[in-house]
Amino acid sequence: MNYQFKPRWWVVLLTIIFILIFTRLGFWQLSRANEKELRHEKIEQYTQEAVVTLPSTSIKLEDFQYRQVEVTGRFIEDHAIYLDNKIHQGVAGYEILAPLKIANSSLHILVNRGWIASNKDRTQLPVVFYPQEEVKVTGMVTSPTIKTMQLSREKAAGKLWINLDFDLYQQTTGLALQPILLLQQDNQIDDGLIRQWVRPDSGASKNIGYAVQWFLLAVTTCIIFLVLNVKRNSSKK
Repeated sequence: MNYQFKPRWWVVLLTIIFILIFTRLGFWQLSRANEKELRHEKIEQYTQEAVVTLPSTSIKLEDFQYRQVEVTGRFIEDHAIYLDNKIHQGVAGYEILAPLKIANSSLHILVNRGWIASNKDRTQLPVVFYPQEEVKVTGMVTSPTIKTMQLSREKAAGKLWINLDFDLYQQTTGLALQPILLLQQDNQIDDGLIRQWVRPDSGASKNIGYAVQWFLLAVTTCIIFLVLNVKRNSSKK
């Protein structure tokens, strides 16, 4: 039996395009996995290093992200906010964010002080203790972007916020803020807040899985192309 392979030119073109797209997406996912691995390694490295004192002058996020830092100042209770829909061990609650006026500086730093359970009456926010004296806070620097699932466009209602819009927060409070968010890790302040920050894995395995799927699609496309375009010659006796 004789076979022939004579695909139409537009079929060849489409097949090549799809194979290139799937392959490109596969390599892009691998690059994302590599980025996450490098970030995870950086976090692990910084946890082993000494705590750095945060400058009283303006800084850049990329210079301090994931580092362990300490800063001295006073909390400003009036500008504290409650981030809603935060779950801890199956219990609904809030994460408390409050600005800290940096000592000997006109700048402030936004501190995620920790988690607190919500009241049975959701219209009443739980009371949080704020030390009136100057305190030293230690924690890890992260990006000032916290997003959760949002069912409406409303981001804030008084002290209750769904997502942290850093620019909106600065406009609302009028404070000069360092472009970072500090996850408070020390427990020297007896305020009842829970600061058990989960350190996730790199997440690279998910991207590697996606990459494999894209590469398989490229291979599958090639196989389908060959199967549909290899035909047996009809012979007359």
